[in-house]
Amino acid sequence: MRTLTQTAAAALAILVLAGPAPARAAWPERPVTMVVPFPPGGPTDLVARVLAKQLADQTGQTFVVENKGGANGNIGMQYAAAAKPDGYTVLYNTSSIALSPNLYRNLPFDPVKDFTAVSSTAVIPLVLLTHPSVPVNDVREFVDYARANPGKLSYGSAGAGNVTHLGALLFLRSVGIQAVHVPYRGSAPAMTDLVGGQVQFMTNTLNDSLGFVREGKLKALAVSSKARSPQLPDTPTLGETVVPDFEMGAWQGMVVPAGTPQAVVDALNAQIRKALQAPPVLKQLAAQGAQPLGSSPAEYGEYIRAEIDRWHEVVQAADVRLD
Repeated sequence: MRTLTQTAAAALAILVLAGPAPARAAWPERPVTMVVPFPPGGPTDLVARVLAKQLADQTGQTFVVENKGGANGNIGMQYAAAAKPDGYTVLYNTSSIALSPNLYRNLPFDPVKDFTAVSSTAVIPLVLLTHPSVPVNDVREFVDYARANPGKLSYGSAGAGNVTHLGALLFLRSVGIQAVHVPYRGSAPAMTDLVGGQVQFMTNTLNDSLGFVREGKLKALAVSSKARSPQLPDTPTLGETVVPDFEMGAWQGMVVPAGTPQAVVDALNAQIRKALQAPPVLKQLAAQGAQPLGSSPAEYGEYIRAEIDRWHEVVQAADVRLD
């Protein structure tokens, strides 16, 4: 039986006879395009830009942010999926990559087959918000009130199929209550009507919620993250209240077109995880109410697939379709 030493010696002999292998060019050798599938100025774009700058500082190559917004992120995702898999086009994705295959029947790309996962980057928790007129002070009281007043509560969202809509659906389904959904064209008008009392509650991202909570215009009953948010330390998690193990949020990460060399994927992963420890990035994440993540390519790929399966059940049960 050949020993490991013998095997290694044989391999070394082959390499010596074959001569030196040509040196593989280091990545990146030129500017990298970072596709952001949402318009400029939003929370996803802001985090992507500070990450792009940090990655540029670390690698010595420019990371150019290219916004391709529209259709809940589908336009940008389709654009990135069709790009050359050479490591010079990357997609800064959000949870839309797991939501879209459940919401659209004829999606022009496959989020699993057309992309290779690189790393998670951050997650923004959702906050269960209520108007002050709703006579509850915690989640248990909210659930009891909803059960005692069927059909009385309505909730806003940033749009049908948006994470703020599906987050509310998941919560309602978890506690066995119903409410009327009122979709808006974005978070801002939904929050305006929530503050005005036209709808009674909403699950919105932490960054869009903090100001209203701190000003006393809305009540924060719980956050959707696994641990309490540093920005709302006195607000419990849903898992602490009536839904054990509840965890979700508006997560973000980076993927590349399928077929991108594994060496490039690994190099980008290492750079992302390093960037997520940089003070400028951590400062921007905190400003958005986001918590830094970071994972291996395999872990992130598994997470995306699990999220697709998770939301399939929720979307089917609620019969939510956008085409």
